[in-house]
Amino acid sequence: MTVTSEMPALLRTTPAARSVGLWLLAVAGLIALMVVIGGLTRLTGSGLSITEWKPVTGALPPLSEQAWAAEFAKYKIIPQYRAMNSAMTLSDFKAIYWWEWTHRFLGRFIGFAFAIPFLWFAWRGSIARAQWPRFVVLFLLGGLQGAVGWWMVESGLETRVSVSQYRLAIHLGVAIVLLAAMIWTALDYLRPKAADATKTGSQDATFAFVFAAMVYVQMLLGAFVAGLHAGLIYNSWPSMDGRVFPQGAFFSSPWWINFFENAGLVQFDHRIGAYIVAIAAVFIAVAARRAAGWTRIAGTSVLHLTALQLALGITTLLLQAPVWLSALHQTTAVLLFSCAVWYAWEIGAPNRRVVEASAN
Repeated sequence: MTVTSEMPALLRTTPAARSVGLWLLAVAGLIALMVVIGGLTRLTGSGLSITEWKPVTGALPPLSEQAWAAEFAKYKIIPQYRAMNSAMTLSDFKAIYWWEWTHRFLGRFIGFAFAIPFLWFAWRGSIARAQWPRFVVLFLLGGLQGAVGWWMVESGLETRVSVSQYRLAIHLGVAIVLLAAMIWTALDYLRPKAADATKTGSQDATFAFVFAAMVYVQMLLGAFVAGLHAGLIYNSWPSMDGRVFPQGAFFSSPWWINFFENAGLVQFDHRIGAYIVAIAAVFIAVAARRAAGWTRIAGTSVLHLTALQLALGITTLLLQAPVWLSALHQTTAVLLFSCAVWYAWEIGAPNRRVVEASAN
């Protein structure tokens, strides 16, 4: 299967390649939804409600009152129940259980939503044999994400009342890497040539990748804020309760551990990260104005989403992180990162041709 004609700024994709690209974008959307639901699971305190990892049999929720009672009994054993939820009723438990079950079920569903269409497209020749390893890596990365998720949950089952902020950040980090890889691969199929005649050069391309990395790091900092409940302190802006710098920022020893375990300093770092991303987004938008077509649209979208995300972050902080607003803040972060990846693809992939299938 070959690309048959050329337009001024873009080679026309084939129907088969377009189908592959749209499928990958749909899977990317499911991964983004997975991240958002994962955030809601954490915000509602639901992440430790299922205390076992059963990849196959765990797909079914409790189907009788006896089964529900058995699950509740398992939850009563862990420290979170004893220290925080000892007054919880079975009805309360069901509410948090369903959040975690939905999160895990969606992960399983994404696995099938990727694997089955891949086999179909590979069999039909819509995905060239040379590209199969790339898709296998994507599938394995998804499996790794599930394993890391259980590793994270495990950290809160024995001595802690919540999961480790380190493992939470790693869990989110793997999910975001998977999302980026899925979007990038989808664009390779949807856009046979990244092209436009107004590519602005390697410096702009490098900065586009740096900006995506900035947003990625900022999201990881957000995971540390969430893991330490750092959004519930210093609920003022632009100062931190009248201070530029949080009090006792380097209380713990060694000094560097405060960047990961001192809630005040973690919030400060997340604030500074937001300012850096905002300034960088302005440069992205200025560079994008020298381009045209999708590159310009992507760069402008980066600026608009950054402004929205900054406003949501400040409002979330001032209102002491209500669940709905915190979830919206995380959703916008996912959209901003996705847009940053899109812009990096557009400006950093000149003359990129679609990964052509081996047959019509």
